[in-house]
Amino acid sequence: MPAILVVDDLAADRGLVAEYLKDDPELELSYAIDGAEALEKMEQELPDLVVTDLMMPKVDGLELVRACRRRYPLVPVILMTSKGSEEIVVQALEQGAASYVPKHSFARRLRSTVRDVLAVSIRRRSHSQVMECMTRIECAFSLENNSSLIHPLVTYLQERASHLNVCDESDRTRIGVALEEALVNALYHGNLDVGSELRGEDDRAYRALIVGRVKESPYCDRRIHVEVKMSRNDATFVIRDEGSGFDLLALPDPTEPANLEKASGRGLLLMRTFMDEVKYNDAGNAVTLVKRRRSNHPELR
Repeated sequence: MPAILVVDDLAADRGLVAEYLKDDPELELSYAIDGAEALEKMEQELPDLVVTDLMMPKVDGLELVRACRRRYPLVPVILMTSKGSEEIVVQALEQGAASYVPKHSFARRLRSTVRDVLAVSIRRRSHSQVMECMTRIECAFSLENNSSLIHPLVTYLQERASHLNVCDESDRTRIGVALEEALVNALYHGNLDVGSELRGEDDRAYRALIVGRVKESPYCDRRIHVEVKMSRNDATFVIRDEGSGFDLLALPDPTEPANLEKASGRGLLLMRTFMDEVKYNDAGNAVTLVKRRRSNHPELR
């Protein structure tokens, strides 16, 4: 039975919500008079959904949305809005609220909105529970030379690494940065064969060369190949391009202070710093990145 926490400092409005939801026998309602009391109740027992007013003393609806997103990201929040609160509504939606219902539309929209948000939330929570059962994953991707594919792929791999507890939140970000650098290198310096030294000398010419080569053969026909193996102990990413490769020894040492401002070698520095192991093949067109779970990870304590 879905549990709904109704948060409003006015008893009349709490009663109004109860009036429109009482006909659904599958819903279990509880109440709080402001965001502070709501958070106290959520510490004791999490609801499946929060329906909250915006304007309240102590902790208001916007603060409650922020706190729920930070502490309880799987618990959605629906806002009860009134005339004059439009600007705050937009802020709350941007910061994590799932939906909103104007108080003058309760009769027509409250019950359906609650049902719709609950359905999405239950699917999301079930998906998260299934992902927590995952113990190993292997997958492979073949990407065309399209930079817009890099971010969604990195996000997907970060999520899988998090589900397997290979990394905490800080390491999740660092893994993402290292993967993005490797993929960007494979795209621009590998498949499109655009040297990073040009970027530091003439950014306009650098971008124009990229735009041109994306449409030219043989560059446009090349692909980026990504192979991934993850377990609860480590994650291995192999990223290979179809370019001519490069001589790793020819790169300036990015750890040298004099070279830190140079474009070339920056990606390698970030990869080596954020991953536990980074190695290239002899041809210089494939890099293997390994991230191992730290021994002080909560699950290993």
